[in-house]
Amino acid sequence: MPTLLMRLVGPIQSWGTSSRFDQRDTGKEPSKSGVIGLVGAALGIDRENWTDLEPLTLLAMGVRHDRPGIPRRDYQTAQRIISADRSKIHDTAVTTRDYLADAAFLVGLEGRDIGILKRIHAALLDPVWPPALGRKSYVPSEPVWMEDALQDMPLMLALSHHGWISSLRQGEEMPRELLVSFESRDGSGILRMDQPLSSFAIRRFGARFVRSEWIPFPDRG
Repeated sequence: MPTLLMRLVGPIQSWGTSSRFDQRDTGKEPSKSGVIGLVGAALGIDRENWTDLEPLTLLAMGVRHDRPGIPRRDYQTAQRIISADRSKIHDTAVTTRDYLADAAFLVGLEGRDIGILKRIHAALLDPVWPPALGRKSYVPSEPVWMEDALQDMPLMLALSHHGWISSLRQGEEMPRELLVSFESRDGSGILRMDQPLSSFAIRRFGARFVRSEWIPFPDRG
């Protein structure tokens, strides 16, 4: 099956799956809901449009950790917050925002319909709405689109063969292996609650199984 690769690199990324208003979490890698949201924005799919969004959610996803992010946390305040039932106004609310600093991920989407992958590839080059790395204000520092991104090979093979997209931090040694997380077809691995089941306006998410493996370090891309 063909695979489309994407480069998710930026100074700040956040891929939360269980956030509330006063605490916004992040996982250690891009969530499927976040990646599908990025792709949907590039294609110009409205957040209420489940008909066009659903085919994207059927693609299998894998993530290669080319440069693992450094966990960071910000404390923020907001003034005059209206409660959900509009019964009162809070003068000051203290919130926390977790994010990954200086991360680089190679993400792959695999599917039988190469036409969908071709449309995504074209949209990433000329997106309707700009891509974001989990939150609108977290923009990529390098293009998500890559010229050689459409690969006629399965997900794991594409992630294993593509050149390294990152660079070393000061004082780091060249890694010998890279971690890859990918959707499991046999029900093994751990559960991730980031599989979209509805439009982003309704926000319903289900479980998917994800496995992780170490692969040999590839040549630099």
